[in-house]
Amino acid sequence: MPQGKPLLVALLALILILAAITAGVSLGAASIPLKTVWGVVADRLVPGSVIKDWSAGRESIVWDVRFPRVVLAALVGAGLAVVGAVLQVTTRNPLADPHLLGVSSGGACGAIFALLHTGMVFGLITVPLFAFLGALAATLAVIGVTRFSGSSAERLILSGVAVAFVATALSNLLIYLGDPRAVQSVVFWMLGGLGLAQWPHLLYPALVLAGSLAWLALRAREINGLAMGDETAATLGLPVARLRAQLFTVTALLTGVMVAFSGAIGFIGLMVPHVVRLFAGSDHGRVIPLSAAVGAIALVLADLAARTIMAPEDMPVGVITGFAGGLGFILLISRRPAA
Repeated sequence: MPQGKPLLVALLALILILAAITAGVSLGAASIPLKTVWGVVADRLVPGSVIKDWSAGRESIVWDVRFPRVVLAALVGAGLAVVGAVLQVTTRNPLADPHLLGVSSGGACGAIFALLHTGMVFGLITVPLFAFLGALAATLAVIGVTRFSGSSAERLILSGVAVAFVATALSNLLIYLGDPRAVQSVVFWMLGGLGLAQWPHLLYPALVLAGSLAWLALRAREINGLAMGDETAATLGLPVARLRAQLFTVTALLTGVMVAFSGAIGFIGLMVPHVVRLFAGSDHGRVIPLSAAVGAIALVLADLAARTIMAPEDMPVGVITGFAGGLGFILLISRRPAA
């Protein structure tokens, strides 16, 4: 990539993210002018910097309802897309993503267990912690089943589907055994949604995403070596087993935290990295940050569609990503050469 071009791409990605966020905040069951949207934001960040010519109701819609929801959508979309990009390299399977490999289902199971059976024993971090543990357990289960049954791309996907079914069954059992009065609240984790977004909660996914991206950026060359195959990576002096274990842990952490705040949202991690590789190539120094940017834009727009298609009803965003991702998945496997 020529010198200066990465800066241009980063600037373009930032502009597109801001445009998607602006559209997500402005549009909905009640549209709000762009001037009002950014006027509210400016007044909140720098009180008294603009003349307030909007109602308190509109200010509440922008700042308390839509803006945290759209920011959460951007964080979750970025996180899931990064997880997909890394898993596809780590497993050397182009069909790998946190949903297909059961990682999202494991995270949702952990979140449901915390909500219905433990309570907030560790404060606000309780649900993210249990979601991470569930995602990590699902990841280890997929690896174990694949090694037991013979390593191959097809067996990995089948193992992931099996683990997803088991995790979903456990989630259903936890719901059945839980307090019936609290069951309605966990439907959110099963279908995927962003309606529970609040400003204080955004700190956790933001910090985990920033830390994970920074760590992965430092490991970009090692990830490129891993993409060439274990033997090639070993000849380059890479600790293959340790690196793969570290990558699985980071992806489980990212998935668990994102699932804790958004529920199980599928196919963002599958499709976005493939779209990015079409124009960014195979260098993960570019693929990973661009996947984060495109994933953020994709989920913000998907959530916008979920809020407007059946307005004023709020459709779970997992339904939108399921439809779009399912069609994309069919297109993807139809273009793969037969074995």
